[in-house]
Amino acid sequence: MKNYSIILLAAALSSCASIRRHNEQRASCIEPDKLKEDVDYAYSKLQKMHPQLYWYISKQDLDHKFDSLKQTINQPLTPLQFYFKLQPVIADIREGHLSLRIPRKKFSKREIKTLENKKGLFSRFEYYVKDDHLYITENKDSIENIQPGTEVLSINTVPVSEYLKKYRALISSDGYNTTFQSYFLKDVFFNFYTAENGFKDTATIETLYKGQKNTYTLHRESKSRNDLDQDKQQEKRTPEKKVNDYVASSNSYNRNFKFLDKDSTTAYIKVKSFSRDYSDKFYKETFEKIKKAGSKYLIIDVRNNYGGSLYEINNLYSYLAPQPYVLIKPSQLTSRLTPLKTNYFRKSNAFQYAFKSLAYPTYVFAQTFSTYKKDGKVFYKMKADKPTKPNKDAFNGKVFVLINGGSFSASSIITAKLKYDQRAVLVGEETGGANDGTVAGFYSYQKLPHSRINLPIGLLLVQPNINFLHTKKGVAPDITITESMQDIIEKRDPQLEWVKKEIAKEKEHQ
Repeated sequence: MKNYSIILLAAALSSCASIRRHNEQRASCIEPDKLKEDVDYAYSKLQKMHPQLYWYISKQDLDHKFDSLKQTINQPLTPLQFYFKLQPVIADIREGHLSLRIPRKKFSKREIKTLENKKGLFSRFEYYVKDDHLYITENKDSIENIQPGTEVLSINTVPVSEYLKKYRALISSDGYNTTFQSYFLKDVFFNFYTAENGFKDTATIETLYKGQKNTYTLHRESKSRNDLDQDKQQEKRTPEKKVNDYVASSNSYNRNFKFLDKDSTTAYIKVKSFSRDYSDKFYKETFEKIKKAGSKYLIIDVRNNYGGSLYEINNLYSYLAPQPYVLIKPSQLTSRLTPLKTNYFRKSNAFQYAFKSLAYPTYVFAQTFSTYKKDGKVFYKMKADKPTKPNKDAFNGKVFVLINGGSFSASSIITAKLKYDQRAVLVGEETGGANDGTVAGFYSYQKLPHSRINLPIGLLLVQPNINFLHTKKGVAPDITITESMQDIIEKRDPQLEWVKKEIAKEKEHQ
């Protein structure tokens, strides 16, 4: 027991030293020559590992962008300053999954605990982005009585439009899609902001509402005893929370199911993220209920779903397919050694490292035999590229799928397949993820040698099993219906309402 305590103490001291070194390095300036070496290192790794690097940009144009970037680096920069120069070039590759990790300050456990015991400064609002404007659509705690529809003009005297222009250059969707950025930017705006400005206890915002400007000072308030008790209650995992994949931070579920009418004619499934957690049980129980009810219509809502598990979408498709199907095409890699570059020991503490070391030979064996070569190309074996039979409780009625610019990655894979197979009517707006696939699967986490910025590189070309459109854009809806900010504020859902009215019309003529 004494030795065990010593190990724990050593691990804690090591962690504290690591945080201190990280923050010191983050604040220090790096010489231009070393930053240029980081640029070359990043491009070299992309060329070696990324299976479709020149999908949306030519090699000549990308070479020029990297060379031009190096010419602008003529003075020392901190890692954060360097990030804001390099990331826009990475974004120009137009691969939505490809992005540098912003170099953040690290916090000790005590500092994290202090932040957890306080309410958010900006996260207590919901936002909407349009062009270079940021609006508040929901004021959860009625802070300063700020009304939904209020535009945030500036934060601590800095115009919000400047931040939006700066941050938009950091974000890329797949190809030439234009719907993704606004959805993603509203969600990550304050991630970028706090990385730049830190976690402050106060902020002054200038606002505009119905032609009148106001100035408010926001405060990071301490949570009450009741707030802390609610946090603990939310973290408890009940059977219902497990199956519906409860997320304590947002007090919501990733998966929801209900019938929209008294006679259970129309079933509705909302999936916010394909997390895979307990997904087998959720879909099994849900489609058993749908079959038992004899529902004739099914609405699947993947709006604002940034993707996730390929396994889960393949499982979901098995409940929609009328016959055996293949969800995706074989997934391409750059080489047979690529699967071994996935940073097996990444983020392992001493105990995890020891355990993983014992399992490493098995891991190498499994990954080595997970690839195969065909027609001079290397592919990775995936269950989703094999024929799958429909589930015994597969739904045979009419399917509508709700999509928008926040439907990304796995959401776009399944919707592209559903559209190609003419298995569903897509309603909403163009998805944020590409119609013809994406590069993701699993990643190699490369750390730039001098700035120490992380660059996760997707290693698999994942494409739906369809005839490609080569539009270089997202999945287009069959019925285009957009949602306005006023719809959000007044909690109207024009896309869902259209589907409900369409179903009502069909029922009248049956």
